[in-house]
Amino acid sequence: MSRINENFDSSVWGKIDRFVNGTEPETKETANEEIVRSRGKASFVGIEDTENLEFHDELALRQKEEDEKAIAKLREAENRSTGRFYKLWNRAYNVLAVLAALVIMALLVATVSYMPRFGEADNPVNNEVAARYIEHGMQETGTVNVVTGMILNYRGFDTMGETHVLFIAATTVMILLFITKKSVLGKEYKQDRAFEPKNDAILQKVATFLVPVIAVFGIYVVLNGHLSPGGGFSGGAIMGAGLILYVSAFGFKKTEKFFNEHIYVVAKVSALCCYVCCLSYYFYMGANGFDNHIPLGTPGAIISSGLILFIDIFVGTEVACTMYAFYALFRRGEI
Repeated sequence: MSRINENFDSSVWGKIDRFVNGTEPETKETANEEIVRSRGKASFVGIEDTENLEFHDELALRQKEEDEKAIAKLREAENRSTGRFYKLWNRAYNVLAVLAALVIMALLVATVSYMPRFGEADNPVNNEVAARYIEHGMQETGTVNVVTGMILNYRGFDTMGETHVLFIAATTVMILLFITKKSVLGKEYKQDRAFEPKNDAILQKVATFLVPVIAVFGIYVVLNGHLSPGGGFSGGAIMGAGLILYVSAFGFKKTEKFFNEHIYVVAKVSALCCYVCCLSYYFYMGANGFDNHIPLGTPGAIISSGLILFIDIFVGTEVACTMYAFYALFRRGEI
């Protein structure tokens, strides 16, 4: 019925009916005025209309203040109740956390107590797996460095997981700290050296001498990881440190001439994909009992150990890019 009345009031026939009878449609404003007038008449009988409205305004103001006070008291009571709840919850949480920590500590101590003592023959470290790494590592992997052969061949699946951890960590930091050009506020943030010492002669001279040395040494450590102590992780960390030193001395503007965001994305993603492909070949051939058809070369030569040399290169690229990304994102919010 209300919809029918509204449609009739808004129609042409409704307008004609109001014109003939001399009435106007009731709006929200007129309805509010009628309520105010009715309340004023009921409360102050015998007073003039103007005075009635003034008294009604004062009464409404007082009523509003009383309502606000009542609401404030209710909110205060709610805050007290919630505050008590959170205090009790924090106490219970602290007690439960301490109990859980004590239980875990007791379990760890009990587990360690059942392990053999250090140096005994039945120690878990002294088993046939470690003996095989030492005795047959060079023959099966082609690496002089037994540790590299173990990490990148025997335990390649674990190393691949660690490399994925680096990739996910860099991606997560980029999601959290990355600032797009549209969201940059002010020109000061676009200048990567706004909050750094500018044109530090000492730092630039030292970086000019050290950066090439660090880069060459990092490449050497990566390429000789299967021959001597080193490999992709340590060599990549050295190269990443060289990039960070160069950026600190000369700024991002010069660095972007040879290492910008596009190169970073291509290098990081390509290195991870190639690394996964190399290890997948090892996994497939080993799981199905097939022989490895990639020649291992002569142990001690730079081109040897099958795919381990290339895996070192991919891992080093991944680590160097991750270190540079962390520094760039924490410093200015973009690579």
